[in-house]
Amino acid sequence: MSTATATSPWYKHLWPWIIIGILACSVTLTLSMVTIAVNNPDNLVNDNYYEAGKGINRSLDRELLAQTLKMRANVHLDALTGEVELRLSGDSQPKTLELNLISPTQPEKDRKITLTRSETEHGRYIGQLTDQVEGRRFVELLGVEGDKTWRMFEEEQVSHDKDLLLGDEPLQGAEDLN
Repeated sequence: MSTATATSPWYKHLWPWIIIGILACSVTLTLSMVTIAVNNPDNLVNDNYYEAGKGINRSLDRELLAQTLKMRANVHLDALTGEVELRLSGDSQPKTLELNLISPTQPEKDRKITLTRSETEHGRYIGQLTDQVEGRRFVELLGVEGDKTWRMFEEEQVSHDKDLLLGDEPLQGAEDLN
């Protein structure tokens, strides 16, 4: 009986097929992971971290200017029409504003809306969204006073049923600059 097992071909045994199966699975998984990595690169890493770090001071200057001008904004997103209505208070009323809704992890979901000042109502700005925006976003509002740009930047939970208040939170990272 033992001579029949020893002389039978290798492919009739169970263990070689188990080993081949494990190797085939590992090769298949490796190739699929390489394909996923190549097709979906990580875009969260900034190659030029030094320049990005220097930019922090510039953005804090813009946020301090907004704080000095006592800027406050109330943003309402209309779910049906896609209209963006912004009520601005403070010492600056530029002709246009730029509202950026920035996704923390998916740049393709970022939205940039240009808001124009209403001629009939003081402090009211109107813009248009092409699609609905929901979820956690960094909300950035940019305006110009004189030759300087001011900026309000906050992390908000965006939905079409509630208003966003900008300028109501203390400025993070500038505690020692005041």
